[in-house]
Amino acid sequence: MSANSSQPVGLEGVKNIIAVASGKGGVGKSTTTVNLALAMAKLGHKVGILDADIYGPSQGLLLGFDAQTRPQVRDEKYFVPPVAHGIKVMSMAFLTTSETPMAWRGPMATGALMQILTQTDWQELDYLFVDMPPGTGDIQLTMSQKVPVTGAVIVTTPQDIALLDARRGIEMFRKVNIPVLGVVENMSTHICSNCGHAEAIFGEEGGKQLAEEYSVSELGKLPLSLSIRKLADSGAPTVLSEPDSDEAAIYLSIAEKVGATLASRSEQFTMPEIGMSDD
Repeated sequence: MSANSSQPVGLEGVKNIIAVASGKGGVGKSTTTVNLALAMAKLGHKVGILDADIYGPSQGLLLGFDAQTRPQVRDEKYFVPPVAHGIKVMSMAFLTTSETPMAWRGPMATGALMQILTQTDWQELDYLFVDMPPGTGDIQLTMSQKVPVTGAVIVTTPQDIALLDARRGIEMFRKVNIPVLGVVENMSTHICSNCGHAEAIFGEEGGKQLAEEYSVSELGKLPLSLSIRKLADSGAPTVLSEPDSDEAAIYLSIAEKVGATLASRSEQFTMPEIGMSDD
């Protein structure tokens, strides 16, 4: 997808909208989203994040924003997204307080999401990563049907129950004709901080099998790492704080694969030649 004047004004300059999704919660989707976005920015791209988890927004915390952060408003109509580490971010967390429960029915949550997406002045972005809520409910379907999503990245753990739910997510994107760009297997192995022993406590090769089942790429495998969790919770994720670590290299590799996949898809579409004759 490229910038399109038929899109809502706030999205006109956004080249690629990437949904980062999972079938269930607790698989590290938000942490993957923020590190993938930071990796893309490190590769020289203009990047934004939309925190679409209306009920449990976390990108504000992950990027170290103060709890009192609020977006500026332009022309009394458009939100100007706050920026951290070069990443433009918009989240429901910027419009509420941590003590405010989102006790909304589906249509209210969906309406709020569409408002912050289309009324945010993203300006020029190469990639807008959408941190999707878990599941396949109203918000996911509305995003898939009303927003020109370029592709989806599925985050799962090797655990059977996570893979079962991830399949549902892939099937949903297929039904609404959104390409699945690949699978990220998170919490792949636990590495003991004392002896370095690696153990696949949630199972082995689940992400690879899922990718093969749907003929999509296995984009990368992340370990169950205390460092990844601590750095994310502190507002300075791995790609930012430990750029030379093995984990940061994996996130950069995933970002490169996503970019390459999108480039190859664009190259596959070529305008047909039109022959002219005097007949």
